Amino acid sequence: MRVVVFSGTTEGRTLSYTLADRGIPVEVCVATEYGKIDQGEHPGVTIRAGRLTEAEMAALLDRSTLCVDATHPYATQVTANIRRATQRAGAVYKRLLRPASPLPEGCWTAGDAAEAVRLLKDTRGNILLTTGAKELTAFAPLGTQRLFARVLPLDSSLTACREAGIAPARIIAMQGPFGTELNVALLHQFAIRYLVTKDGGSPGGFAEKCAAARACGVQLVVLRRPPEDGEPYEQILEFCKEWMAPCR
Repeated sequence: MRVVVFSGTTEGRTLSYTLADRGIPVEVCVATEYGKIDQGEHPGVTIRAGRLTEAEMAALLDRSTLCVDATHPYATQVTANIRRATQRAGAVYKRLLRPASPLPEGCWTAGDAAEAVRLLKDTRGNILLTTGAKELTAFAPLGTQRLFARVLPLDSSLTACREAGIAPARIIAMQGPFGTELNVALLHQFAIRYLVTKDGGSPGGFAEKCAAARACGVQLVVLRRPPEDGEPYEQILEFCKEWMAPCR
């Protein structure tokens, strides 16, 4: 019996470390080299870096595997692939899902980037995008002279900014999460009127973004969490310990 964690999140890293510290070996799969660095090395944890197809995922699993999907709440396609791979392999599947955040009064919500663009198309003023590099091109119709992008300091992120037409002076390449004070400073520095974000919960600094937007009088635009069933960290940890108990 073994545990495989598809990670790339704070919860996935914490779970893998906690299980390993209890003598339960864990294999962690992350999509990128950045994810591998963020995961960090830890005794009892093996890391596999690289994007996997559904078939490649299934090949990693079998009927003696507990598969924990701890990927990001917005990584819907990855989660769908993991679910199908687990079914193909006959493994046990558990979804570790961070709780959704309460949305502040007065925020605008959108189902995806395209809907957010429709909400913003008749507005004026600078827009700070904190939704990640993958969605940047969807916002290009708003006019790149309005857009500022906060992205991870990776070559792939900078490439996405260039492809979206965002000038270097409008790229903020930093690794978060960020405190309220830094968010406020950035909103002031770039005269931001609209802040577009996802509900990344506490690990994503969502509350701090909300507080900064409120303090600066900036309109918050939130891409809603995709509907999904899952369990919080504490329940997943207990299930893992119980599932592995016969092996110890």
